[in-house]
Amino acid sequence: MVIAYIRPDKHFDAVHEQLQHINSYAMANNLTIDDEFIDYTSQNKRLSEREEVTSYFQSKPKSTLLIYDVWVLSTDMEDIVQMFSCLLRNEFSVHFIKQSVTITQASSVMLVLGLIDQLRQVLQNELKRVIGRPKGSKSSSKFDIYISEIISYIREKKSVSEMARLLGVSRSSLKDYIESRELKQVAFGSLLPKAPKDAEEQVINTIVCPN
Repeated sequence: MVIAYIRPDKHFDAVHEQLQHINSYAMANNLTIDDEFIDYTSQNKRLSEREEVTSYFQSKPKSTLLIYDVWVLSTDMEDIVQMFSCLLRNEFSVHFIKQSVTITQASSVMLVLGLIDQLRQVLQNELKRVIGRPKGSKSSSKFDIYISEIISYIREKKSVSEMARLLGVSRSSLKDYIESRELKQVAFGSLLPKAPKDAEEQVINTIVCPN
């Protein structure tokens, strides 16, 4: 099973941006996404409080997990280590889209540590936490909770009027949302990222050691 896991955070990338990168990556690598899990639980919640997430992953052993970046799993370093450990123990293949790398039980320890250390550096830099959302990111919208349904409707080639009727929302507002979020491009993965040949080496080289 191929799972797309998305978790929004106000300091990082919005749901539609994560979905756009994941869909494009899946297309470029001939992967068919079987399930999308959009996790709206607060980033402040510890892993022990995220029972829906842990139960979901435990029920899908040996799956392929598509994630935009490491912070999506957690922004707590202790929880990140536990998440990595448990996902690998359950034989997940975890694809990190931003870094263009995949980790499995057979991966280099240095690659796993490199991914963890990248997040550590980001979290230690308070300035990045304040301005962390990429340029052009959109603020949250009341339509965000419907994003999975909207993307499914677009793929089914439903009209905006039909989508609005099914969701019980304003047609004009929904049309603006679809256009501002570029959800047609998200639905069909129009961005095809080109992965660098030395992606794993690049991740390992980002590790910072104290002087």
